[in-house]
Amino acid sequence: MSSGDSFGHPFEGLPREIPIFPLPGALLLPYGRLPLNLFEERYLAMALDALKEERIIGMVQPLEFQPDPVAGDAPIFGIGCAGRITSFTETDDRRILISLKGICRFHIAGEIEGRNGYRRIAADYGPFRDDLAEKPGFDFDRGELFDLLRRFFESRGLQTDWDSLENADDETLIVSLAMMCPFDVSEKQALLEAPKMPDVPDVLMSLLAMAGAEGEAPASRH
Repeated sequence: MSSGDSFGHPFEGLPREIPIFPLPGALLLPYGRLPLNLFEERYLAMALDALKEERIIGMVQPLEFQPDPVAGDAPIFGIGCAGRITSFTETDDRRILISLKGICRFHIAGEIEGRNGYRRIAADYGPFRDDLAEKPGFDFDRGELFDLLRRFFESRGLQTDWDSLENADDETLIVSLAMMCPFDVSEKQALLEAPKMPDVPDVLMSLLAMAGAEGEAPASRH
């Protein structure tokens, strides 16, 4: 079924019925790229089926921490992001490596009959139609962002390539940081559920500020 049949919104190339991959802590945002290493039979089948159709997979997060593998009936958040498979490699040990490019977020309008062990949903892209803009038009203070980011990394004992971050354009910087920073599931979901993509920098900077303040709190007592 084409996206033109879905809720009256003509999202070219985005089908209403899509497979979903529930994966805790894995965030996909529009304009971002997410590499996946698939080895469970159900998700190997999902990737192969997606390649035969529109190459679309929906990334969602379980509501609570789930052991690996995630249970087939695990409760999930109601908002995810559709990604298109842009690369595909099969390994000698029967794994499949794919890369998803984030296209558009969606509300889960309902869960439908699964296929080959993986889950499928009816996706409503309507509330997130602006995700399909050529660029999100981020507006934020890079100096403030990097100050928050440095405090966050220091509080977590993390290292990064600061030159690459500083040379990245606004869209690449914000989306990459939102997807890669080690936030918990609820924090990553807050980034995903920003009303519009231009709101993501504000959410990201708020999370960095809160995490940085928490990391500095113990030192302030001495």
